[in-house]
Amino acid sequence: MSVGEGTGTDFATMRGRDYPSIRQFTVFLENRVGQLLEVVRRFEASRVKIVALSVTGSAECAFARFLLSHPEQGREILERAGLALIESDLIGVELPESPQPLLKVCTALLQAEVNIIQTYPLMVRPRGRPVVALMVDNIEMAQETLAARGFTMITENDLHDEE
Repeated sequence: MSVGEGTGTDFATMRGRDYPSIRQFTVFLENRVGQLLEVVRRFEASRVKIVALSVTGSAECAFARFLLSHPEQGREILERAGLALIESDLIGVELPESPQPLLKVCTALLQAEVNIIQTYPLMVRPRGRPVVALMVDNIEMAQETLAARGFTMITENDLHDEE
């Protein structure tokens, strides 16, 4: 069962959604000098800020993964640039105050048999707390598990600048 399917939840999933996930945009780039800069500059004259970035590369190509403060506008900018992109849902989780906060997150997901596929930190701290972005193999189970254990999820609305 997916979130919202017969559960009585009030999550909006259209523009400005408050769905308990954050969108990642993966952009395919040639692995040559200046390619990442060209993509980053496309956001320069907009209100879209890069709040997290991960780059995985090989000798021939690279995948740049972005979390953006305003994902709808960000997608439009990337599409207008003619960039090949993939959009995915990730979970944003506030890290608890603990000597090993990531250990608590990983343990909770392991106990629920949820596999973590990707992870990277956000460069911003919504509500002043450190946050990690997680791509998992079962987003609904991960969200339910983490929420049941008292973890705070980050939504796209938490990524906006103080406007």
